[in-house]
Amino acid sequence: MATIGYVRVSTTDQSVEAQQHSLSQTHRIDRFYADEGVSGAVKALERPQFKAMAEYLRDGDTLVVAAVDRLGRDTIDVLVTVEYLTAKGVAIVSKREGFDLSTAMGKAMLTMLAAVAELERSNIKARQMAGIERAKSEGKALGRVKTIDDKGVAAWRAEQCASIKATAEHFGISIASVKRACAA
Repeated sequence: MATIGYVRVSTTDQSVEAQQHSLSQTHRIDRFYADEGVSGAVKALERPQFKAMAEYLRDGDTLVVAAVDRLGRDTIDVLVTVEYLTAKGVAIVSKREGFDLSTAMGKAMLTMLAAVAELERSNIKARQMAGIERAKSEGKALGRVKTIDDKGVAAWRAEQCASIKATAEHFGISIASVKRACAA
């Protein structure tokens, strides 16, 4: 019977070390699986390390996570994942919430917390879309500031009778950028 730790961060700018340290403070972790730069919106069994871990886990093993939202942000996915693992005989412990998800009380708490996590994700999306709409209505330009002078690139290419590749090399830009500039 092994105790397995699963950690996940959504961006490559983040590190799983804090989660690993936190779990190691309260549990003797035999092995860690870590998905780095993988959103919680990606279904658990579609994440590379989570899938490998799910295949590794055996009857009697314990999976420890820092929080329920490390399993996922979609209520149904979290519940399906927990059901899949508990059917294999795996106990699941969430450190932040402080309960064993394989018990009846743990499952009830999980359902509520997973629903709250999903609600928060949809609220974040709604706030993001509201911000984008407000910015558009105020006439603000969205996205990255354009750094390539499309007309200049197209004019140079025409004057030089240069290929797309040669134009890209001359300006130090991608071939796709040259194609966009010349199509405009």
